[in-house]
Amino acid sequence: MPSQAKRAGSFNQPEGESAAPSKSTCAKGSLHVLTITPFYPKLRNESGGCFVAEPLAELSKTGVQSTVVAVEPFYRPKPHKSASSAPNAEWYRYPAFPGRFGLASSGSGLFMRLRALAEKLHARSPIDVIHAHGALPCGHAAALLSRHLKTPFVVTVHGLDAFSSRQVSGWPGARCVRVSRRVYGAARRVIGVSRHVCAEVQDGTGGLSASSVVYNGVDPSFFTPGSDPAYPVLLTVGNLIPTKGHELIVHALAKLRPEFPDLTWEVIGEGPELNRIRALAERLDVLTGIRFEGRQNRAEVAEVCRNCTVFVLPSRYEGLGCVYLEAMASGKVAIGCLGQGIEEVIRHGENGWLVPPNGREELIEGLRVLLRDDSQRRQIGAAARETILQSYTLGHQAQRLLAIYRESFV
Repeated sequence: MPSQAKRAGSFNQPEGESAAPSKSTCAKGSLHVLTITPFYPKLRNESGGCFVAEPLAELSKTGVQSTVVAVEPFYRPKPHKSASSAPNAEWYRYPAFPGRFGLASSGSGLFMRLRALAEKLHARSPIDVIHAHGALPCGHAAALLSRHLKTPFVVTVHGLDAFSSRQVSGWPGARCVRVSRRVYGAARRVIGVSRHVCAEVQDGTGGLSASSVVYNGVDPSFFTPGSDPAYPVLLTVGNLIPTKGHELIVHALAKLRPEFPDLTWEVIGEGPELNRIRALAERLDVLTGIRFEGRQNRAEVAEVCRNCTVFVLPSRYEGLGCVYLEAMASGKVAIGCLGQGIEEVIRHGENGWLVPPNGREELIEGLRVLLRDDSQRRQIGAAARETILQSYTLGHQAQRLLAIYRESFV
C-alpha cells in the first residue's frame, strides 16, 4: 500500500496485517472488481450513471469480472431495476439519517448493509479490487470493506465537490471533509475524471493522496455524425440547475433571433430551474423558439446530438461533462466554459469552443460566428470527432481503469 495510506487513520489495516487477499482470480489472468455506486441507469432514468455502466462491457473484454452494487438511502423512493441497456446490477437500500446532515456517517450504514453480501461474494469469487464512486457514502463503505476483507480499494471522484463541502455546510460539512480526507488517504488510488478534479483532491488532502486521471469515454459507434438540420438548432443536455448556465443561452437566443429568425433551442433534462428559465424566456419573448423535451433515453440523446447544429452547455461547475464528449463524437461543435474539466479536452477554435463562466457576450459572439460560418463549424466538428476517436472512447477509459486495477492489486 502506498505510504499515503498509512496516514489515513481508522480506515487502515491493523499493524502487521496485509491488505492482499489470500487467494485471487488475478492469478488466473482475470480480476474480480466489486463496484459500489450511487450512480447507475434505471428503467426511468437510463442516462443517470451511464458513465459508470457503459465502460463495464469494455472492461469485460479485458478479463475483468465486474459485480455491481447500486445503492440508495432508505428514505428515497425504492429504486427500479437497472435499465436494460446497462449491465445488470443489484440495488440495495441502506440506513442513513435523512438529508445532508447524515452524509458524513452514511458510509458506516452502507458498510453494515453490504458486509454480509461482500463476504459471500469474496468467498465464492475473491474480490481483487473494490471500486467506489464518490467518497461519501460509497468510498467510506469501501474503506471499511477493504479493512474487513483485506482487499484494496480505489475511489472515483466525478465532480468538483470532492469533499461535499459545497453541498453540505456548517459543522456537518466539516465532518464530510474529515471523512472524505480519510477515504482518499486510505485508497490505493483516487481516480479523477479530469486533472481539475484531481487537483481539488490534492489541494484538500495536502497532496497526501495518490491520484490519477481517467477521462470518461464515449461509444463512437453509438454517437455518430449526422447532417445539419434545415434550420439552426442549439442543443443542451443536462440537469436544469443553477450552475449549468441555461439562462445565458436564453439571453443568447434573444440576441441572435433577429439575425437567425428560425433559431431553435432544444433542451434535454429536468430540474428546479425549469420554471425560472421558462419565465425568463417568456419575458425576453423567445419561449416559442425553445423545446423543453424533459428526460430522454440514450438513443434519443444520440439522435438529437446527430441532428443539432451546435451543442452548448456553459456550465460553470463541471468536473468534465460526458455530454460534451458525446456531442464531439457526433461531429458537432461543443461549447463549454474555461476553467472547467472540459478545457482539458477542447482546444478553442480547433475541436470545440470555450467561453468564460458567465460570459454572456462571449457566448453570443461565439454562436454568431459558428452559425454564420458553415465551413468553420463543420471543420471544428470533424476535428472534435477525431479527438474522441484518438483518446476518449470507452475502450480508452477501460484500458486506463484496468491499469489502475492491476497496479492497485500489486
